[in-house]
Amino acid sequence: MPETSQFRSTTRHMLRESKEYASQTLMGGLSGFESPIGLDRRDRLHALKTGDIGFVHSWDINTSVDGPGTRMTVFMSGCPLRCQYCQNPDTWKMRDGKPVYLEAMIKKIDRYADLFKATGGGITFSGGESMMQPAFVSRVFHAAKEMGVHTCLDTSGFLNTNYTDEMLDDIDLCLLDVKSGDEETYRKVTGGLLQPTIDFGQRLAKAGKKIWVRFVLVPGLTSSEENVENVARICESFGEAVEHIDVLPFHQLGRPKWHELRIDYPLENQKGPNEAMRKRVADQFKAHGFVVY
Repeated sequence: MPETSQFRSTTRHMLRESKEYASQTLMGGLSGFESPIGLDRRDRLHALKTGDIGFVHSWDINTSVDGPGTRMTVFMSGCPLRCQYCQNPDTWKMRDGKPVYLEAMIKKIDRYADLFKATGGGITFSGGESMMQPAFVSRVFHAAKEMGVHTCLDTSGFLNTNYTDEMLDDIDLCLLDVKSGDEETYRKVTGGLLQPTIDFGQRLAKAGKKIWVRFVLVPGLTSSEENVENVARICESFGEAVEHIDVLPFHQLGRPKWHELRIDYPLENQKGPNEAMRKRVADQFKAHGFVVY
């Protein structure tokens, strides 16, 4: 660690000498990351503010839907929203994540940099809500760009004001969740406000960034023709920045986590959309000139 990032600690935190490190470096989870063990609360808060550490839920290497090519997707801990259809309620609380050193994250990206470049892939920060930890994420993105690695932010945009214009410079692509097209439905779905999402999308567009919009289709909750039209108009306000819209059909893959955490699940008996509904919604977006997946 640099001299400016030394921390007080009442216990040794060199993971290679700890049982916790050994358990983390087997399979999955936070395999291979150095985690600052023994930091007191004041040190953690300071390191979080500066971006010297980030609280991480998990990570994986994938070629799925988290951006182009082969990607390292890092799921950050902490989220201010409480979406009814959340797949990962275990990421809601930042304190439930593992603190990971900035340098450890950068080294991990460097290890895979050749793979990312060969496949047109890169690093994606997801969550939880990655914008809850703007210093850490933006510093990692900056280091990735210096390596020539593609960067992608997966976010609701709800914490728009957490990101400075300078931080936006190192974002190549944003997966922007537009969860609803009107404030009433948005509040019902998430418990939060819609306007910050719109503001963030417009800032991205102004900065010349690419956007893949994500819209979760839940029958009876987000599926009304009026709501979809409102989402389409919001996307139009992002102009040419929107490369496509992903219509994601609701599913129940996250239900076991709600049960495990003993959180009341509001969509316990909710069904996913049928083919006719999915086509109707896709057609609505296409009528506004969007490519739809």
